Amino acid sequence: MTKDALIIGGGIAGPVTAMALRKAGLGVRLFEAYDRGSDGVGAFLTLARNGLEALKVLDLHDLVAHLGMDTPEGVMVNAKGRELAVIPQPSRTLRRGDLYRALRDEAVRRGVSVEYGKRLTDAASVGGGVQARFEDGTTADGALLIGADGLWSRTRTIIDPAAPRPRHLGLLNTGGFAEGVRVPGRPGVSHFVFGRRCFFGYLVHPDGGVWWFANPASPKEPTAADLAAVTPSALMELFRDDAGPMRDIIAATPHVMPAWNTYDLPTVPNWSNSRMVIVGDAAHATSPSSGQGASMAIEDAVVLARSLRDHDVPDAFAVYERLRRARVERIVAQGKRNGDGKAPGPVGAYLRDLFLPVVLRQVAKRGSLSWMYDHRITWDESV
Repeated sequence: MTKDALIIGGGIAGPVTAMALRKAGLGVRLFEAYDRGSDGVGAFLTLARNGLEALKVLDLHDLVAHLGMDTPEGVMVNAKGRELAVIPQPSRTLRRGDLYRALRDEAVRRGVSVEYGKRLTDAASVGGGVQARFEDGTTADGALLIGADGLWSRTRTIIDPAAPRPRHLGLLNTGGFAEGVRVPGRPGVSHFVFGRRCFFGYLVHPDGGVWWFANPASPKEPTAADLAAVTPSALMELFRDDAGPMRDIIAATPHVMPAWNTYDLPTVPNWSNSRMVIVGDAAHATSPSSGQGASMAIEDAVVLARSLRDHDVPDAFAVYERLRRARVERIVAQGKRNGDGKAPGPVGAYLRDLFLPVVLRQVAKRGSLSWMYDHRITWDESV
């Protein structure tokens, strides 16, 4: 019997999950809270090698192969411009809006219906299935409901009203796309600058543009006024005493994105109930410093679809969680450590410059991050 799935959230996780479920033989309906798509919205993100491999399972790798740029390695320097390390970073960097549009359009081409303006307010088990209720007064019925509704997931709190709140990470995020500026670096290489007062990253696109982000420190969760204060001139001041092209890049950016806060979810006790389950950021949001957020969501989609293919709904949710929880929580913890190193203070910066080159050489030599990047999911093997 076909298991009709209601998927809440039309960002990155939602369309991929929809296509994975269709591959597993399930019927799918996708609901997006906003009244339009996310074309052109957002900055850029990284798809790590493991995420790209998960896309191959769904025949989606070629869809993104021409988007963005290959990002094979990263170069870290301190505020004086001294190189600290060159690290392998097997990934592809893409504009978020481009990735969203490609996945949504392909999901529609594969027969996924997308309904906009459907903000979930509640859901409940009804008979042998589930009923979703939306802010516009409409309802939808299915065999199961999947929350791909992100960091502030409504599905998560329906499953567990006591679910933890996202954790503030002590950093803000902003960035943009600079034009007409020449900076050091080969196309596709990530450059990371540990500034005295702010962390900065940039990549040179093969077309000559510069994609960049900055992470001003924010020990307390910021107010709207705090976020509004992160202006281009304020960013220029943060990098006034640092070596590097940061100020030139900011000055060459037509539109610096409004700052936003960064959060993660170290652990979410309850991922599911009898008819509902969460995926992606709704279950395990990770710091952008991990470079794994989108890849984790794609892996989730494949594992959940396989589980539903091979098991009845409640058992499938348990299998999915068993296969995913340890890995994603380890990545969330790694992302937190990466982010903490961006604003360490003077003593921490001295120790970082002293020990980081040694530590990262050992990481590269021993392949200590292979557990993250070399993870592979097979489709045909039964769960």
